[in-house]
Amino acid sequence: MKRLLVFTLGCAFLGVNAQKKWTLQESVEYAVQNNLQVISSQYSQKIQENTLQIAKREYLPSVSGNINNNFSFGQGRDFFGTTQRNDNFTNSTNVGADMLLFNHGRIEKNIRKTEFDLEATGYDVERIKNDISLQVAQQYLQIMLNKEVEKIAESSLQNAKKQYDRAKITTEVGTTAKTVLAEAEAALARERQNVKNAEINTDRSLFALAQLLRLSDYKNFDVAEVDIQQKPQPPLHSAANIIETAYQNQPQIKAAESRIKAAEAQTELTETAFWPTVSASAGIGSSYFNSLVKRYDQNGNLVKDPSFFQQYQDTFGQQLGVSANIPIFNKGITKLQVEQSKINQQVAQNTLEMQKQEVLQNVQRSQFDAEANYESYLAALDTEKSSALALDFAEKSYAAGRSTIYDVNVARNNYANAQGSVAQAKYNYLFSLKLLNFYAGIPITL
Repeated sequence: MKRLLVFTLGCAFLGVNAQKKWTLQESVEYAVQNNLQVISSQYSQKIQENTLQIAKREYLPSVSGNINNNFSFGQGRDFFGTTQRNDNFTNSTNVGADMLLFNHGRIEKNIRKTEFDLEATGYDVERIKNDISLQVAQQYLQIMLNKEVEKIAESSLQNAKKQYDRAKITTEVGTTAKTVLAEAEAALARERQNVKNAEINTDRSLFALAQLLRLSDYKNFDVAEVDIQQKPQPPLHSAANIIETAYQNQPQIKAAESRIKAAEAQTELTETAFWPTVSASAGIGSSYFNSLVKRYDQNGNLVKDPSFFQQYQDTFGQQLGVSANIPIFNKGITKLQVEQSKINQQVAQNTLEMQKQEVLQNVQRSQFDAEANYESYLAALDTEKSSALALDFAEKSYAAGRSTIYDVNVARNNYANAQGSVAQAKYNYLFSLKLLNFYAGIPITL
């Protein structure tokens, strides 16, 4: 009994989980957290953070130690020219430290340059997130459009079914010819096909969004219904009003500005090669020697080497030093490197102008699309209204026997097409309006 209860609860949980419907905000948040491009850019940002930490630690002295052990074997001559064995073991240990004293601010300038690079990388991450968010929003609205078209198709199917039932009755009682029933049946089949195509388009758009979110279980994926305003209002912003705001809040502009500062810092960094570098060093060390052959003094007594610790104490030494590396002539390479850095500054400035031009064009295009789509939406509303009136007249005329079923089907198709055009124009306008508001600094919401 307990197993059955656990199994039932598990199935219920899976059913609830499978029926989860994603909101636009959830979709956007999930996409920016799991998108591979975003993850890759975040790795680049972490690498740049480590590069900055490395640059800051250049202020610290470098300390190193080494231990040397050597065995020497073979014949050798002493001071008096006597040849004898010279087998021995030597050991030495030392610890040294180096510290930069002066390099005309090279470390500080490198840190500043790296900070600007890190800042630009952060804006790159933000831009990719914005691009992914816009893609998700556009695909989300496409799903909403396809679902609305599906509802229109289902409504047309119900009307066609009513028309078919009526034609079947009138044909059976002999009021209308069999051709009327055949045409009603054909119209019903066409509407069923339209419904199926609409369902496929909805599933296809859901599948596209699930792929964008990198969801494996795309078959159970669905989005939440959104109450879209039936009659959208005209755009409130113009390109002239929001372009300065777009220049200030778009991450690609900020990234380009940071890279200009990084290029300027790189030029200053390169110019430090004209200046001398002064560094200090300090060290301590000791050594040990042990002969591997027996040695005797003039009196024939065996000579013993002092102990390891005694020799280390006797040979312990210290050293301090200051050195300067003064550049005199390096074939003019430093001068050329400075000129190259200044060219990179111009390249970075040109990149900023390119980014501003791209943002300006995007804003102007968004404004044009918003205004054009709004006009298309109003025109589609007029067409829908006229088509609804024409369908009403056609149905009344057919009921009175003054028109044929063909006229009714044509009017119904025209009305369905008009409804689809209204939905298409509405969602096109909605996305272009959201995009225009996005450049104005307003988050994308539904």
